[in-house]
Amino acid sequence: MTRAVRIHRTGGPDVLTIETVDAGRPGAGEVLIRQTAVGLNFIDTYQRSGLYPLSLPATLGMEAAGVVEALGPGVTDPGIGDRVAYPMTAGAYASERVMPADRLVRIPDGVSDETAAAMMLKGMTVEYLLMRTFPVQEGQTILFHAAAGGVGLIACQWARALGAQVIGTVSTSEKAALASDHGCHHPIVTSNEDIVERVMDITGGKGVPVVYDSIGRDTFDASLKVLAPRGTLVSFGQSSGPVESFNPARLAAGGSLYYTRPGLAHYIASREELDLSAQRLFSMVDSGKVRIEVNQTYPLDDVERAHRDLEGRRTTGSTVLLP
Repeated sequence: MTRAVRIHRTGGPDVLTIETVDAGRPGAGEVLIRQTAVGLNFIDTYQRSGLYPLSLPATLGMEAAGVVEALGPGVTDPGIGDRVAYPMTAGAYASERVMPADRLVRIPDGVSDETAAAMMLKGMTVEYLLMRTFPVQEGQTILFHAAAGGVGLIACQWARALGAQVIGTVSTSEKAALASDHGCHHPIVTSNEDIVERVMDITGGKGVPVVYDSIGRDTFDASLKVLAPRGTLVSFGQSSGPVESFNPARLAAGGSLYYTRPGLAHYIASREELDLSAQRLFSMVDSGKVRIEVNQTYPLDDVERAHRDLEGRRTTGSTVLLP
């Protein structure tokens, strides 16, 4: 039996319940993992609220780290006792779970379980955004919203390592300092600075070739306005709510702009892509160019408080739940 966080209806953090369920035994191609750390991500709140529909009842969570406890038929890798982690596999809020073996990656020596749980989804998101959705080139100036968040702090460091000038939006002066410490050259405090004015001032009126936007509704207009001609708006989240329908003619009027709404699952769909993304992420961390900040940990029993803090923007960097 395992303890898991489940929802039977969608809504606020109060719908989260701790239950004892049967973890099951691994079948062909599967392993049983004893989970030691679980990552908390905004996608979890989207699923809990019903913004991203799930079949109910459901166990939340999309990434975790742990130790392999049992193997199903045909599994030779990973082995029992191996430390492993995974992103983008629903059902992570649990002390034990059965997983497909081919969706796991080994955790390198020197990387803790908490760090691995905090870095897989967020770090692989940064990898595909900066390396594949819109490949950032040395000398470019980019805008990354929510620069002090878990994805943002990784992205600022990674983009700087690629030779880009990084503009980042944050909500407070304290978060501006944090973003600066992680590679953001020009933090914009949105509570007292205008995004469009500041970006145009920084770029000499040229705008930026790309905006990475996980905020959604509240930043959509500003994101379009700061793009240079033929620039790309990469909308990969909606923490403020979904972007409302818009006339595509706005893209033409703004300078033949591009708009894309990517998701990590489509960038790690094959085993080869999963390995590529993980290798790039671990390499950046091992080199010291990217450091992973686990700034909050909560016992699994405090998952409701963790969700409230995340949605209330009271967290920075990455957050981990401890089963």
